[in-house]
Formats: sequence, structure tokens, C-alpha cells
Amino acid sequence: MFKVVVSSSRGELLDEIFVGKPMASIGSAQDNDVVIEGWRVAKCHAQMEMRDDGVFVHNRAKMSSLSVNGTKAETYGPLTFNDSLEIADYVLQVKISSTPPEGLKESPQEISYQKQKKHYQEWQRKLHTRVHAALQDLQITEEDEEFADKVKNVVTLTLSELEGLPQGIDHKKIAKRVYGEIVGYGPLDALLANDAVSEIMVNTHDEIFYQESGINRVFNGSFTDGEAVVDTIKRLVVKAGRHIDQQSPLVDATLQDGTRINAVIPPLAARGPSLTIRKISCEKLTGSHLVNLGSISAGMLKFLKVAIENRKNIVISGGTGTGKSTLLNSLADLIPGGERIVIIEDAAELSISQPNRVVLESRPPDAYGKGEVKIRDLVKNALRMSPDRIIVGECRGGEALDMLQAMNTGHDGSLTTVHANSPRDCVSRLEVLTLMSGVELPVSAIRSQIASSIDIIVQLTRFPCGSRKITRISEVSGLEGGTVQLGELFTYQQNGYDADGKIVGEFRATGVVPSFYDELRVRGLEMDFEVFAN
Repeated sequence: MFKVVVSSSRGELLDEIFVGKPMASIGSAQDNDVVIEGWRVAKCHAQMEMRDDGVFVHNRAKMSSLSVNGTKAETYGPLTFNDSLEIADYVLQVKISSTPPEGLKESPQEISYQKQKKHYQEWQRKLHTRVHAALQDLQITEEDEEFADKVKNVVTLTLSELEGLPQGIDHKKIAKRVYGEIVGYGPLDALLANDAVSEIMVNTHDEIFYQESGINRVFNGSFTDGEAVVDTIKRLVVKAGRHIDQQSPLVDATLQDGTRINAVIPPLAARGPSLTIRKISCEKLTGSHLVNLGSISAGMLKFLKVAIENRKNIVISGGTGTGKSTLLNSLADLIPGGERIVIIEDAAELSISQPNRVVLESRPPDAYGKGEVKIRDLVKNALRMSPDRIIVGECRGGEALDMLQAMNTGHDGSLTTVHANSPRDCVSRLEVLTLMSGVELPVSAIRSQIASSIDIIVQLTRFPCGSRKITRISEVSGLEGGTVQLGELFTYQQNGYDADGKIVGEFRATGVVPSFYDELRVRGLEMDFEVFAN
């Protein structure tokens, strides 16, 4: 089901039509699902089709054109709400919707569509159960040669023997779905193959969301049942050398390509198995990419490059999904190539190109609660590995104390990230994390450690439109009156939103020059002070 939002070319909202069936026609004739009038609109101008991977639009007007985002198209999809369909003087947008608007009754066609969907799920479940049993009887496993071909033959044979299959059910469709769940990742295959999708969220077997351009959207596909989701999870985590079952129903792992997987199965997952996949972009984002994307200004990047080259300790602060790891990856590439770096993470996500590097990854306890290696243990061990710099993917516990001590005792230029919503919150968060170390320290000593260890705090923010930007860069300028002093160097001034709902604003320098610039000038280095001009 989906909703079609109709606006004029001037941006005036004209109508919102809820479509509760897989196909919808658009045109000037009154029997269309979406009626738009005008001499330039054909009787049946276009047709929308709901597929497993979203809504597609097809041009049906031979003498008239259909444009998507300003480009003529005969077929386009899957559509997102950011895509604009242009027909004559109308602009149409599509939004996936699982329920009709309040007060709107479903038509017989919509009720029929819902029944048909349930019918498909019912017969898909029957076929999947029988195929699974047949594979066990024939002792066909994933280790077998030509496993995919054997499964395909079993699915085809089982389908032909399935009694009572209604004529209205597309036999090829349910066979393809069952085959996909056994050999691949079922409905997730389409999302995994789409480079524009950054995150996949499976809440239940028939409730799947995905993130594109920073915005969460509903996916139309579904698994056969919860067991099919569990099978998919097991196939994913085994690639990372991990295991999941009822004794260990929680797993957090990283695949070889950097894809991050988090899965929870019953009994911990009350509604059914849950799976979250965070995809890593095939293209590594550099500082220049971030400038082009509008996440940082050229002046801010130039300043951070100077700070990194001159071994200033930097903490990247931000909420979940703000792009902390992406920025950390980009900044780490600015470290001079001759330095030795030790990288410590919970799950390996960073892809740093420096040749002299060591990557350490923590390890959770096994099913018996043994064998755990914490981030803090790795930070302590890193101090004995002769590093020039230490990079910790994220400080989320007592390792914050060890990281601060490392920054303050000869490992200048180290980097890490912290979950916080502002530079001031970042300082408070570090205080709390340090207290989690189990070492009894007065708050005044912790604040003194923070003030003497950290030089720069970079704050990231993710806006409702999906944009991620560096909203503040602050210098830690010391301790005064028991409070860590912060001086803002750069800010992002928000000026509202544009017609497409995207954030509008500008990066500004506050006019404050960081104290270490004077130190560099005294050393005879030529410094560019223009980046701080407000």
C-alpha cells in the first residue's frame, strides 16, 4: 500500500490519494486511481506498480512524457518520497504506507489485496516447510557442491506436488521467494544489492524497514516466518565466525566487507527475531567528499588537518547514526604515513590506509561466560606496542580513563569517538565513563585529566531530513573554577529548510583562534589565520 501526494508545479498541495492495491493508474480519465486533469495529461498517462522492493512507475502515454526528478523516464523505481514525478503541471510523490489514513475506509479492492497478501504468505509458508523437510530427507546441505541447483530442483518438484494451490497464486513468485530464503537472504537480497540503502532493520518477519539518504522507509517485502529470519541470521553471522542460538541469543559482528550486523533472537526478542544491518559504503569517504556533501566546510577541514598533523588529541562527539565512524576514518587518513598507529574497536569498521598500523578487536564472552577481551584490556596492551597514536573506535566504558591517560603520557594525536549531543555533554559523558573504570577518583581529578588530555572536540549532528553535519568544533582551553573550559572555533548556523525538506544553513568561524596556533607560529611555521575570520 502506498500514498500518492499530488502538488502543483508551484508547490501547492492538491490532493493525497491512498492506494491499497498493487497497481494504480494515473491520468485524466475519471476511472483512474489518481485523476489529474489538463489537456497535456493523457487518459492513462502512467501506472504505478508495487513490487517487493518498492513502488515503480511506468509511462503509458505514447505522445506525452513522464519525468522523474527532471529527467524523462519510461520506467523508474523504486521510488522514494524524495523523488518527484512530473506530469504536465503536476508533481507527484509516493510514500509507502502500511495503513490507510484515519477515517478512510478500505475499498473492496483494498480488502481483496490484503487477503491476497495473506494468501501468498500462507502458501509460501507451506511450500517452505515442505522444501525444508525434503532437503533434510535428501541430506542436502550448504556444503554440497551445486547446492543452489539442488535446492532449485527440490523447490520445483515440491511445488508441482503441492496440492490445493489456487490458480490465483503466482507459482513462480512463491517458488522464487522460498528459493531466495534458502539460498540467499530472502527479501533482503534486493536491499543488500542497492548501494543507496545504508541500513536494513528487520523488526519481525513481516515488518522490514530500510534507511536511504538518512531517512527510514518501509520495505514491502517479508520473510515466510520467524524461522526463516533466524536461518538468514545464522547464515550471516557464520561468515563473521560467530554463532547464535537460544543459549547465546545476541550477536554483534562485522563481515569482511565491513558490514555491521546486530541480531537478537528469542527468548530475548519478544516479537520474534530482529536483525539490523549497517552497510559500509563501497566508496571510502575522504575529507574532500565530506566538503562536497556539505557535512563540513573547506576551512574547517583545513583546520582539522593542521590539528592532526601537529598531534592534537581529538574527540568526535555525536549521537547514533551521525557519522562519527565515517569522520574518524576520514581524519585518520590525514595522519602522516610514517607514524605507527594502533586501532582498537569493538567490531572492525575503520578502513585506514596507513601502512604502519595494527588493528585490535575486542571479543565477547562465549556461551559459558569465558574468553571475554574488553576494549580496556586492548587499550592497556596497546601502550606496550610502541604506538605513536592510538585510535579507539568508541569510548563507551572504563577504557575512557586509559584513553585519557594515554593522550596525556606521550601518545599525542590520538583520536576516539563518544556518544554525546554537544561538546559540553561530551565532557560530562567522559566524566561518567571514567567513573565506570572502577578507579575511585574525585571529579576534580577527572576534570583536570580531561582538560589536560583533550585538545579538540568535534560535534556531529544528524538532522530530521537525514543530513549529517559538523555543527561545532570546540577547543578545550583548560580548567577554571573546577569547570572544563570550551572555546567555540566553528559553528553551523541553521536557517530553516528548503522546499524539499532539506536543512539550509552555513558554516561560520567564531573569530576565535586556537591557542596552539600561536605555539606553531612561534616555532616558525606559517599558519593560515584566514580560516578563523568570521
